[in-house]
Amino acid sequence: MEEQILKTQRKSHIEIGEIFFWTATIHNWQRLLEQDAYKHIIINPLQHLSDAGKIDVFAFIIMPNHIHLIWRTNALNGKETAQGSFLKFTAHEFKKRIPTEQKNHLSSYKVSAINKQYEFWQRDPLAIHLYTKNVAYQKLDYIHCNPCTERWKLVADPCDYVYSSAGFYEKNENRFAFLKDLREEFG
Repeated sequence: MEEQILKTQRKSHIEIGEIFFWTATIHNWQRLLEQDAYKHIIINPLQHLSDAGKIDVFAFIIMPNHIHLIWRTNALNGKETAQGSFLKFTAHEFKKRIPTEQKNHLSSYKVSAINKQYEFWQRDPLAIHLYTKNVAYQKLDYIHCNPCTERWKLVADPCDYVYSSAGFYEKNENRFAFLKDLREEFG
């Protein structure tokens, strides 16, 4: 009983209209997102949901096996949450693309579940409500510095990592039309 009390519950629910730091991880930490084609599978629904007014994306990074977003969901996407639509759409796209590019790799995502054959995203993405300017900016820095960490060493400067919003904030580069400025939300 004591162990259960000490365990913290991972929060994956996002309230509509609130800004959240959100992390989704590829099943078993596999490096599915290393190739640019898979990164574009992430970018496309972000653009689509943003164009439809369902989400506002303030920051993001696509790492080899996970993504981080700072975003706000504005409305349901039909009967499902925007984040649910995002995860479902990307999973379907991964399932279509993997067999054409990586023979036999699809089996590493196979699961024994009643409702699905494959699982590309780990369950319960992490959601942290960004309720203050300081917390929001701390997460923004964390996202942008991720590819420069000792673990990853993908680039020396955060702005050199293409699949990130770092250039938007540091160099005023707008490579991704869906990005909105977090500084306008928190001042």
